[in-house]
Amino acid sequence: MYIPRAFALDDLAQLQQLIQHTRLAQLVTLGEQGLQASHLPLLLNADEGPNGTLYGHLAKANPQWKDLQDGSEALVIFAGAEAYISPALYPAKAEHGKVVPTWNYIAVHAYGKAEVFSDAERLLGVVTALTDRHEGNRAQPWKVSDAPADYIEGMLKAIVGFALPIERLLGKRKLSQNRSPADIAGVREGLAASTDTRDQALARLIPPGASA
Repeated sequence: MYIPRAFALDDLAQLQQLIQHTRLAQLVTLGEQGLQASHLPLLLNADEGPNGTLYGHLAKANPQWKDLQDGSEALVIFAGAEAYISPALYPAKAEHGKVVPTWNYIAVHAYGKAEVFSDAERLLGVVTALTDRHEGNRAQPWKVSDAPADYIEGMLKAIVGFALPIERLLGKRKLSQNRSPADIAGVREGLAASTDTRDQALARLIPPGASA
């Protein structure tokens, strides 16, 4: 990922927080069948290893798990808030007109080699933890134990789990830091006034008084 210094995000705690807040990640590998990608919910154990360890599972019918088993380095992409930035949001447009559109966004890339496993007890632990995480805000959360035990046993046989210790972490937070304070304020205010909730979400991440 291309990361100009102004946009670099290096703080481990912040990187891990962004990973935790991303509900669906993209797992990318390169193997005998070429590039493959899967969209997956993942768990982060922030205390396991220097950068944390990711846990997830793939369908056994999905050949991508074989890339992991073969030792292929994996790239996991966590895409955060993003928004189109119109030149109209910059006060500089009225001053000299030397402005162009861009895109602001936050992203984290995690790299590592995974351990693949099919042990039923370990798989159940991953599936249960993922379910509890995403059911947690519901008034009546569904639990894995709500389903018949023999049904869950059969479902576990159809998946492959993996643990991916993060060897490298790259973070990018592009929030107009390379613009003047006035332009940054214009971007923040313009996005906050948008009717698109995605724009509003990014506006909340631009600190008041941010400057280049």
